[in-house]
Amino acid sequence: MANDNDTQIAAEDEWGAAIAEQTQSEAAAIKAPPASPSVFREFSGDTAKGGTHNDIDFILDIPVQLTVELGRTKIAIKNLLQLAQGSVVELDGLAGEPMDVLVNGCLIAQGEVVVVNDKFGIRLTDIITPSERIRKLNK
Repeated sequence: MANDNDTQIAAEDEWGAAIAEQTQSEAAAIKAPPASPSVFREFSGDTAKGGTHNDIDFILDIPVQLTVELGRTKIAIKNLLQLAQGSVVELDGLAGEPMDVLVNGCLIAQGEVVVVNDKFGIRLTDIITPSERIRKLNK
C-alpha cells in the first residue's frame, strides 16, 4: 500500500510543479512589454515595395487533367454486359458538332478534331470566359 501512496504523492508533486511553472510563465508574460506594432510591415497592393512580384510562375508546373469529350450516353447494365468487340455505342453528340474540352472536369473550351502526324488533336474554336464558367458552376 505504501507503494501506491508514494506514486500518488509523486503525481501530486508533478502536478504542483506544472502548476507552479504555468504560474511563473503567466507572470512573466504579464511583465513582458507588449509587442511593437512596427514589427509588422503593412500589406499593400504595390508589389514593387515588398520585393516580390505578382507572378504565376509558381503554379505553371502543376499538372492538370485535360479531357476532350466526344459525347455521352446512358446505358443499362444488361446492355453494357452484352457489348463485344465491334459493338457500336450511340452517343448524344452529333457528327461535326464541337467537342467539349474539360480541365479537371470543368468545361473551358470547345473544339474540333484534327489529325496531325497520325495522332488525334483538337483545334479550339471557342474558349469559355471565366464569367461563363462561374455562371455554369452556380447552376
